[in-house]
Amino acid sequence: MPNTIVLAKNYVPLLDEVYQRESVTSDLTGDPAMARAGANAKEIVYPQIAVTGLGDYSRNSGYTQGTVDFKWVSTEYNYDRGAKLSVDAMDNQETYNLAFGMAGAEMMRTKVAPEADAFTFATLAGIEGISKGEAKTFADAAAFMNALLEAKNTMDNDEVPEDGRILYATPVLLNGLMMLDTYKSKEILSHFTIKKPVPQSRFYTAINLLDGKSAGEEAGHYKKAEEAKEINFMIIHKPAVIKHDKHVVSNVIPASANPNADADIVKYRKYGIVDIYQNKKAGIYLSHKE
Repeated sequence: MPNTIVLAKNYVPLLDEVYQRESVTSDLTGDPAMARAGANAKEIVYPQIAVTGLGDYSRNSGYTQGTVDFKWVSTEYNYDRGAKLSVDAMDNQETYNLAFGMAGAEMMRTKVAPEADAFTFATLAGIEGISKGEAKTFADAAAFMNALLEAKNTMDNDEVPEDGRILYATPVLLNGLMMLDTYKSKEILSHFTIKKPVPQSRFYTAINLLDGKSAGEEAGHYKKAEEAKEINFMIIHKPAVIKHDKHVVSNVIPASANPNADADIVKYRKYGIVDIYQNKKAGIYLSHKE
C-alpha cells in the first residue's frame, strides 16, 4: 500500500497515535535452549519421557522390571512474518522527522504485538486434546467465577501443577470479577500466578494471517477467521507451551544507504514457533462463547 502522510502544520506539534497495549503473551516465551535443531532448518526437537509404574516386589526374584521410554519429538516452526516500511526523506523532513521516527515503534505496538498475541491464542486454542469448558456467554461476574472454579477443578484433577498457571481473560470478565471484591472472588484469583486482561480483538479461537499482497489483504496483519469463536478466558500452564523466536530482525537503513530511493527504511521480521508439549495438553484450558 502507498504511504499516507499528511504534512505537518507548524502550529500542531503533538502526535495523534493509536491507543494500543503491548503484547500480553510475552510471559509464555520460553528458553530456546530447551529445544534442539532438527533434521532441517524448519524443525526443532524436544525430549519426551515416560516410565512404567510400580509392580509387586518378590522376596525371591526381587524387583519387577520397569521400562523407560525416552524419545525426541519433532515439531516445525509455524510463524514467519515481516514488513518493510519506507518513508521518503522529504516527507520525513516535512513532518518534523516524526513520520520515520515513529513508524517502527508504531508498527511494533499496533501490529507486531497484537498479531503475536492473536496467533498465540488461536494456535493453542486449535490444538486437539486441550481441556475445554462448555461454550457460553457469561451473564455476569458470578457466572465467570463459577466457570473459573470448574476450570480449576478440571486442571487439579488432571494434576496440572498450580504454580505457573496464567489466567488470560477479556477485560470485561476480569474487571467484573475484581469488582465483586468478595472472599470467593479473591480466593479464586489467588490461585493464578499471573492475571492478564486480553482485548477481545486478539482473543479468537482462529485467525487468518493476511499476506499483505493479495487483493483485499494489502494492509497485512490478521483478522478473525470465519469459523472462529470469541474466547472468554484461557488458563495456560507455562511449562506446557513451546514458544520462542528463532530469528528476529529489526533494523534501520538510512536514505543515504538506500540504492533504490531517497527514503529511509525500517525492516522487521520474526521467525518462531507456538506449540505445545504433547504430554501436557491438560495444561491448556479454553472457554469460548457460543
